[in-house]
Amino acid sequence: MYIDTSHLHILFEDNHLIAVHKRAGEPVQPEEGKPVSVEDQVKKYIKISKQKPGDVFLGVIHRLDMPVSGIVLLAKTSKALVRMNEAFKQRDVEKIYTALVNGTPAPTKAMLTHYLLRDDNRRMTKAFDKEVKGSQRAQLEYEVIGMQGKNAKLKITLHTGRKHQIRAQLAKVGYPIVGDVKYNAPKPLQDGGIALCATRLAFTHPVTKEKIVIETSF
Repeated sequence: MYIDTSHLHILFEDNHLIAVHKRAGEPVQPEEGKPVSVEDQVKKYIKISKQKPGDVFLGVIHRLDMPVSGIVLLAKTSKALVRMNEAFKQRDVEKIYTALVNGTPAPTKAMLTHYLLRDDNRRMTKAFDKEVKGSQRAQLEYEVIGMQGKNAKLKITLHTGRKHQIRAQLAKVGYPIVGDVKYNAPKPLQDGGIALCATRLAFTHPVTKEKIVIETSF
């Protein structure tokens, strides 16, 4: 299979980690019938740039939904993968997103806490105000940082990492992400993506112990 790496946007790279900007519509990992994954693109890039003769080790540390853009962090060594998995599990990673939502949330800054229940048949997540059987607690903080017409631009700090969390929670309070018709947005975006981008990751490097901050534009 031919894999084009020419548009791969690398944000950070050292011997242990690599971070790239995922475009809306790309899967993080290979899926049948989907476009070439970020994982496959990065493996090909490493194989060519480092002249690796055999298989390339690459560990997926976290994921973004296909219609979401932004920072994806991957591990180039098993040591980095294990330690970063633990850092994400312990919530030792700062995760900031930028979103454009339909309408203007009131208040303009708030903490949202919901209980999320996954519907695998519909491939959706439903948010509840109170705990229901099988649900997971989800928490995020948002702040309005600008306006684009009638749509508010939000800075979102994610405190938990549930599937479709931001999309479900914002839709629950009546402000779905622009383009996210699955979660009640009035119309899709032309590129099939949604106006949600992972714009900042900050963490302690799993090997060097340096403070690493990775940022990208919305």
